[in-house]
Amino acid sequence: MPSETAKPGDNTIDSKTLLRTIAEAASAKKAEHIVLMDVRGLTSFTDFLVLATGTSDRQVRAIGESIEDAVAKAKGPRLVGREGYAQGEWVLVDYGEIVVHLFSDDVRHVYDMENLWAAAPRLQWNDKNPPTELFAAPAQQQVAVAASSGSRRRSR
Repeated sequence: MPSETAKPGDNTIDSKTLLRTIAEAASAKKAEHIVLMDVRGLTSFTDFLVLATGTSDRQVRAIGESIEDAVAKAKGPRLVGREGYAQGEWVLVDYGEIVVHLFSDDVRHVYDMENLWAAAPRLQWNDKNPPTELFAAPAQQQVAVAASSGSRRRSR
């Protein structure tokens, strides 16, 4: 339960609520091709990526600003970093557990992040019919522990 004494920017919402807030804010500014990617277990720098496209540098910046405003209103986490607003071709909004990449169409195709993170489970956001379930918790990886003798098994 959120604390009554929470300060603005304190993380008072969970990751799935934050993902939904980000996707809805991007959609409200008419972002295209909104994709949510679960990169837990694939990288150590974040848990989720959100990708979206704007049709102009002005729109890309407006989407980023809309996301920042919506997350602040939802009492989401503090912003870790933001980049790219001056050019508007690729805006990055970093909340630590979720990193948002907003692209112009040409730049999105050049960097092809969907292919870069091909192993990541993903959802295409549809604001008219948003997914009811975002992502399941990652399965705990089983680690085989050798006997107390300290020997290691090798597979050939």
